[in-house]
Amino acid sequence: MSSAAPTTTSAVPRRSKFTDPGYQAFLILRAGFTVAPILFGLDKFANLLVDWPGYLAPWINDVVPGSAQAAMYAVGAIEIVAGLVVAVAPRFGGWLVAGWLAGIIVNLLTIPGYYDIALRDFGLLLGAVALARLAQHYHAERPSH
Repeated sequence: MSSAAPTTTSAVPRRSKFTDPGYQAFLILRAGFTVAPILFGLDKFANLLVDWPGYLAPWINDVVPGSAQAAMYAVGAIEIVAGLVVAVAPRFGGWLVAGWLAGIIVNLLTIPGYYDIALRDFGLLLGAVALARLAQHYHAERPSH
């Protein structure tokens, strides 16, 4: 009677994946774009880091119902969700965060004196796009059994 030899999976391919600079970049961006939106989103409810309603353009404040702080509560909830989406689905989450950052940039460009923050957020937008593209390559890979 012939018996099939047990199959073992070597840790070598997995270990070599962690030495790949591209995969390391993917992991760094994924962690950053998971943690940062969640933390900033939570802070929209506490205003510990900054007075967030001051970052809302007056014309947007005129359009949204309620106060600027109420708008920041909604913004905070969206940012928390965006961070969670990056954690579980980085191919989609990267694009979601990039789109959200584009909206923030438009908001900031309409407030005099906030152009430097808009430029910083443009850099973050590029990082979110890089995450989405790297996730297309690295997160799309599924081990076949």
